[in-house]
Amino acid sequence: MSIEPLDLDVSPKAYVALHDALDEPAADAALTERELEVRAVARNVVSREVAPRAAGLDEAQDFAHDSVQALASAGLMGLVFPERLGGTGDTNVAYAVAMEEITAGCAATSLVFMTQMHAAYPILIAGSDQLAERYVPGLVRGSVYGSLGITEPQAGSDVASLQTTARPTGDGYLLNGSKTFITTGDRARVIICFATTDRSLGRRGITAFVVDGSWEGVTHGRPFAKLGMHGSSTAELFFDGVQIPADHLLGDEGGGWQVVMSSVVKSRISAAAQGVGLARAAYARTLAFLTRQHGARLPDEQTFALAELRGRILQGRLLLHAVARQVDGSTDIPTGQIGMMKQACTDLGFAAAVAATRLLGPYGDLAVLGVERCLRDAKVTQIYDGTNEIQRLLIGRETTRAMGELS
Repeated sequence: MSIEPLDLDVSPKAYVALHDALDEPAADAALTERELEVRAVARNVVSREVAPRAAGLDEAQDFAHDSVQALASAGLMGLVFPERLGGTGDTNVAYAVAMEEITAGCAATSLVFMTQMHAAYPILIAGSDQLAERYVPGLVRGSVYGSLGITEPQAGSDVASLQTTARPTGDGYLLNGSKTFITTGDRARVIICFATTDRSLGRRGITAFVVDGSWEGVTHGRPFAKLGMHGSSTAELFFDGVQIPADHLLGDEGGGWQVVMSSVVKSRISAAAQGVGLARAAYARTLAFLTRQHGARLPDEQTFALAELRGRILQGRLLLHAVARQVDGSTDIPTGQIGMMKQACTDLGFAAAVAATRLLGPYGDLAVLGVERCLRDAKVTQIYDGTNEIQRLLIGRETTRAMGELS
């Protein structure tokens, strides 16, 4: 069967119709009218401005600037932020369904999109009103890019072992160190940097700051070459004697660990939504191609495999929505529950892409269908925002602790 270039890049109208047809009433029943409206807006923008660019961005490894700007213009960048800062004050569920839609169209664009929120959120919850008013609106508008600076060459999942230091001075702090694997790090103007003010204190010495990427002493590394997510950039950041004003502290000195833990709840919702979105993208592209190839009556093996995928995607959606709804109602969600959502949904994204590639046989390897891109993009979602191995460790510890309390 001959495949013409961009064979599955359908028109915006057809894109929306296809994904409307894949919606599940069981998942939609729990969404409010406003959340359904947000999804419709996101799906429409993605169909016109995001999905058509995805393959080209991936091939050329170009940054998804125009796609992100389209999302910002549609008012989607500030979903969880108050109106006074340029947001719309929506729920975490609304954010999750928007993330799923954006990821289904272009996972790399969704990574830049979510990093804007990840950079703005710590300022909202731990910064002064002045800091929030100075930095959050630009991140929401997309006029500046932001990054979350946690990971270091010798400190990945173990945040308490950070080597970057912030030495108190008379009027602020002196920052020295480096960060690695930083999303949008090559162009970030707003950096949420975590450093230690006292290494002997472990996590109790971790402190969070807002660092302006244009300040003297801040150096942005060149983007890494990566397996997937080619439309987003990942780079190192270097801090050499950077002077941080005292008013750029987030929370209290030594209170950075709590900022990290409060922030990862949001970031793991993001990753989980990416997992569901990637699973849906792989499923939709595979279903569209196979029905074009065989008609409505597919071979039994393909029918059974697609049925399995459909059920697992529904399960992932329900888990994502349920945990995001819990976060909307409480600030004290068990770590294990957040971990189960992140681990299960991102594992779903990768497994669905693997299954879809197998179902397509020789066609699964072709870039034109976009399923191999889903496979490459999905892998990193299992790694960032706390590796899935770490999530399993957290889930297991919480389980055994609960059992210990019963005995």
